[in-house]
Amino acid sequence: MITFFAEHWLDIVTTVLGLAYILLEYKASVWMWVVGFLMQALGIVLYYQKGLYADCGMEFYYLSMTVYGYWRWVSKAGSQGDGSFVATKKTSHLPIRHFPSRLVLPWTLLILALWGIIYWLLVTFTNSNVPLADSFTTALSIVGIWALAHKYLEQWFIWIAVDVVTCILYFYKDIPFKASLYGLYVIIAILGWFKWRRMMTSA
Repeated sequence: MITFFAEHWLDIVTTVLGLAYILLEYKASVWMWVVGFLMQALGIVLYYQKGLYADCGMEFYYLSMTVYGYWRWVSKAGSQGDGSFVATKKTSHLPIRHFPSRLVLPWTLLILALWGIIYWLLVTFTNSNVPLADSFTTALSIVGIWALAHKYLEQWFIWIAVDVVTCILYFYKDIPFKASLYGLYVIIAILGWFKWRRMMTSA
């Protein structure tokens, strides 16, 4: 038992942090960014050890986005991105909004381009045996974390797709605790969409 926990302690710790992160995201709490920063810092080590190189590299992007996301959530005061502002009950925080329809096509094309580029990098420069799935979740997550930083309601749909694939991938890569966490993420993401929608309409 001691040996098992010694071998999986990073998996366990990042799983606990990940659970706290998703629950804070569900509540739209700005503290999720603080927890996320610590989780992703430890995730760099975990993913490198497991040969999930795209996920490992993605954590560096996540680290920068946690800083950006925290700043945007607490300082933008309801900015709509087009110069207008929305009055909310807590005007010191960015309100929940819909993903702009004008961005759907360009961001879809970006996801496909990133997927292809990351896949090529993994196949060419690493010994990854899961390049297709690893590159897919990485490419989609790049857009997902950006959408979360902008507090778009539809970011939950992105994470549902990421969580399903990641759950399967992590079981395959012998990261059972985080794999189980991502299975739970799927459920919480579905519930999170309903909660955020209610919060958005009642703001």
